Amino acid sequence: MTTRRELLGACAATALLAACATTPPSMEDKPPIVFVHGNGDSASIWLTTVWRFESNGWPRDRLHAIDVPYPLSRDDDAKPQPGRTSAAENTAYLKSEVARVLAATGAKQVVLVANSRGGNAVRDYVQNNGGAPFVSHAILGGTPNHGVWADPAYLPGNEFNGAGAFLKGLNAPKNGAGDEVTGPVKWLTIRSDNNDKYAQPDGLWIGRRGQPTHVTFTGPELKGATSVVIPRVDHRETAFSAPAFAAMHQFITGRAPATLEVVPEERVVLRGKVTGLGVSSTDPASGNFSNNLPLPGAQLTVYAIDPATGERRGPAVHSQTIGADGQWGPLNADRSARYEFVVAAPGYATTHIYRSPFPRSSNLVNLRPERLPAADLAAPAVAIMSRPRGYLDPARDRMSFDGQTPPPGALPGAGVASSRVKPTGPARPIVAEFNGERVVGRLWPDTGVRSGSGPWTGEVSVLELHY
Repeated sequence: MTTRRELLGACAATALLAACATTPPSMEDKPPIVFVHGNGDSASIWLTTVWRFESNGWPRDRLHAIDVPYPLSRDDDAKPQPGRTSAAENTAYLKSEVARVLAATGAKQVVLVANSRGGNAVRDYVQNNGGAPFVSHAILGGTPNHGVWADPAYLPGNEFNGAGAFLKGLNAPKNGAGDEVTGPVKWLTIRSDNNDKYAQPDGLWIGRRGQPTHVTFTGPELKGATSVVIPRVDHRETAFSAPAFAAMHQFITGRAPATLEVVPEERVVLRGKVTGLGVSSTDPASGNFSNNLPLPGAQLTVYAIDPATGERRGPAVHSQTIGADGQWGPLNADRSARYEFVVAAPGYATTHIYRSPFPRSSNLVNLRPERLPAADLAAPAVAIMSRPRGYLDPARDRMSFDGQTPPPGALPGAGVASSRVKPTGPARPIVAEFNGERVVGRLWPDTGVRSGSGPWTGEVSVLELHY
């Protein structure tokens, strides 16, 4: 049910958008924004943040989320590691993307908005790689600016070690006041009060329970920057939650947003990229690693589904073979409809992805098939509840998965972002719920039927939460 607050917010934003339709916003009022994702993530994680900026009058062509091809950091920043990037390589990619956005928009400067590791690249670009003249504002959500740990004896060459050379160099005083940020760029840090898994005094979330990290809850703050503290948000919500968006908008424009809601638009067109998972050529036993490289040859099929049961409503509404660039779409979508996205590719499980309706267009609907571990291949069915923009905290949130409260694997302390179940029985609906968002999908049990000549790789249902 729409609340009065939501209705008033939507009306305010609608009026704002109507004004923008007749008077295009200036670069000064609505500058280009470049969004920088964190370790192991992709551009798609900014989906709802982009929608909120659009709902407050930002032109879509001034909102650019980058997609680092290899988003994971190295174990030791100085030592090459297959499928991973050094801090310098991460910064170089950001620098090239900023240049591209400036050329495309004609703007003289951009705003940089980053989450987690993305903030390291932002700081390095501005401080050490000539970025200061091209950046008006830099916003860092949950960036571990003083490290996830600060211990010269533990992984000393790691990018996230606050006692390591990389972060010590970034944090060196810039003036007599001891500021850690580079002017004249305006800086904002957004952090949790005490619920960010990567700003904890105890090493629980880095596999060192009971050992001090030498980092405090205030670790993401920087001297010389404006600081916003949002109670109880987790590491990802420092960038992707509605309160984080409100802080960003206020900092960029000097005023509160007209609405925190995503305002629906009449015509919805969806696009995105299909990506895969890498396997180290030098150490295949080390497992899969995230990348944002295209998965050419993958088959994508999209179905409209019954919102109550997850069953398909007729034939596919979209089908294509993914090309060399990995791009899929366009899909002219119904903003109130629910869809099943099916991705099939050699070496991957056939992955059925279910999400909430898409109220606005997006080119960030990125899709990645799963690879099931050997233990799951013997399971009768596999389903995953995933929350890319936040964690599952039973001590804070209302949630359930397949009728289980809390979902299996969810831990107090906002440190787990997904839950996995292996139900028995026939195909049936399966439901994921989180703080009012409800996603319905279908289970795809192993029927024992094997098609093709390759090894059986299974099927999996992924119920992915937007918010």
